[in-house]
Amino acid sequence: MRLLRLIYVVGLLLIICCTAEAQKNFSKDADASFKRGEYYTAIMQYKKAYSKERNNTAKARIIFQTAECYRYINDTKQAEMWYKKAVKVKYPDPIAVFHLAQAKKSNDKYDEALIEFKNYQDRVPQDPRASDGIKSCEMAVEWINEPGRFEVFNVVALNSVAADFSTAYSKRGFKQVMFTSSREGSNSPEKDGTTGQNFTDIWEAKLDRKGKWSTPVLLNEAINSSDNEGAAVLDSKFRMMYITRCPIIQNKEVNCKILLVKKKGSNWDNPEEIPLVPDTITAGHPTLSKDGLTLYFASNLAGGYGGKDIWMASKKSKRADWSEPINLGPDINTSGDEMFPFMHEDGSIYFSSSGHIGMGGLDIFHALYKNNSWGDVSNMKYPINSAGDDFSIIFEGMNSRGYFTSDRKGGKGGDDIYYFMSPQLTFTLQGVVIDADSREILVGAKIVMIGDDGTSEEQLTDEVGSYFFQLKVNTNYDITASMPKYLSDNGKETTVGLEKSTDLVHDFELKTIKGPIELPNIFYDLDKWDLRPESKEALDGLVKTLNDNPNIVIKIMSHTDSRADHRHNDILSQKRAQSVVDYLIEERIEAERLSAKGYGKHKPIYSDAKIKKMKTEEEKEVAHQENRRTDFEVLRTDYIPKNKRGEIESPGSDQPKEDDKDKKPDNPEDN
Repeated sequence: MRLLRLIYVVGLLLIICCTAEAQKNFSKDADASFKRGEYYTAIMQYKKAYSKERNNTAKARIIFQTAECYRYINDTKQAEMWYKKAVKVKYPDPIAVFHLAQAKKSNDKYDEALIEFKNYQDRVPQDPRASDGIKSCEMAVEWINEPGRFEVFNVVALNSVAADFSTAYSKRGFKQVMFTSSREGSNSPEKDGTTGQNFTDIWEAKLDRKGKWSTPVLLNEAINSSDNEGAAVLDSKFRMMYITRCPIIQNKEVNCKILLVKKKGSNWDNPEEIPLVPDTITAGHPTLSKDGLTLYFASNLAGGYGGKDIWMASKKSKRADWSEPINLGPDINTSGDEMFPFMHEDGSIYFSSSGHIGMGGLDIFHALYKNNSWGDVSNMKYPINSAGDDFSIIFEGMNSRGYFTSDRKGGKGGDDIYYFMSPQLTFTLQGVVIDADSREILVGAKIVMIGDDGTSEEQLTDEVGSYFFQLKVNTNYDITASMPKYLSDNGKETTVGLEKSTDLVHDFELKTIKGPIELPNIFYDLDKWDLRPESKEALDGLVKTLNDNPNIVIKIMSHTDSRADHRHNDILSQKRAQSVVDYLIEERIEAERLSAKGYGKHKPIYSDAKIKKMKTEEEKEVAHQENRRTDFEVLRTDYIPKNKRGEIESPGSDQPKEDDKDKKPDNPEDN
């Protein structure tokens, strides 16, 4: 009897437990965990809910939510698998297709991602993210095939099988760094419900003279707590540290904050929160301007352009309060996330974004500050960027080397710290100088090269008419070639934006001033003297010549063919020559440097007798066209521009020389 009673009691308890489990709403619990950002916990709950769910529509939603959790914890392989399931069971929101494409891209499957982006574009043609995704896949393949100038190395000594990220220099000399890690040894014995890993703390390591890293050690308890500590930065004196802290409170959504920690002797004092944003808003990833008076950070403050944007706050002095945050604007911020800013010593900013066109999840970008706004955003490309998440770049002062974080393939753990450097780039400029008409080389031509960094070099062409210069990185150059009895010519070359060693070539063809110089493509309508638009474009070359040769005085000469009387052609050609002079004056060429002369049909290239002997009408028309020309000749080479004249000038210094003057007006009949 006692045995039967025991069996009955156990059976009853089993029925009660099973009934209670059946009534428990796992999906509701999972949604609550998801809302709090406890994605790792939510994954377990969603999978439990899926096993109990019988409704297909509800099951499709659970599958999609599971995929979302994997996306948020950056497990792209699992995210791809679960988004693929969601699409297969016809989850109604096409965003599942978009995230499937993103996951495939992050997993280095650019061809497959391209197909899914096109599928999403078919379903949501008005969403620009579709075309951006297609473009990003195409560009990623191009960048991988043509890598940039940087070399990238995994810093094995700093990395673990856990997440290691967000490096910052912690001492002068760039030989000591701190970074964030979820490795074993953290201050909290519990696991983070968001990632399933240890809570993150800030660690520090030193580089010895032999280039070997010390074993990373935890910073003191003033900085590391039982919460998550994240990206940090120090001021230029390494006495003040700004850190990110994300408190963890069970079953409650809590936002990250930026804290200030001051140096106290050889240790760090207790941190104090900076009141940048309301408690309901998250803020993190601080970086400072060189003077320490501007703080840049990532936040989901209202008034932004997407998820997280980059904002800035400033203060007038070190002891003043921070201003209200200002958004960096739509050139920097997008509908995606912009995070992990870094202020370079040159005043430019680097940041990571999932909204700008990139290779993977987060890509690293560079932007310049011009005309009181941020712009010129450029992708750092491969190998700095990859199919994975790439973020938290820092530079070693003004040098082209430093550290960044990536979860790319081939790493030691999840997020790893990478070192990057740019091999020494070499740029050269060479060319030859020749006579534009005879094509002969010009020996002894002077080449002057002036850089926008203030440097200047000068050479004479050698026995084969060539010159050679070494160039600097990221510099614009003006190059001028000159030679006695020739017009000078000016050109431009640049090393800005060149990511590989390059040998630039710039040849010069100098025009002699011994005779008339034809101006090609100067056209007029029949019996008209107004310059046609294409003629004005052709005259821009003469404007350049006059600007390159500020000491010359010229005469514009216009000619007609022989198919009208002398008087008509003389008047027409004079007006045409004057129209050229008028245009040059409009282009700010000094009138004193210009004169106009119409020669009508008195100086033909082909005489009427020659034209008459030509066999075809086509040949004759070409001859007439060559007779209808505009050219110029140099009268003087000693003109002094008005802006360079001294208070005392030689009498008649800007008057034409006697040899250059026409003794009397040209008489058409004398020609």
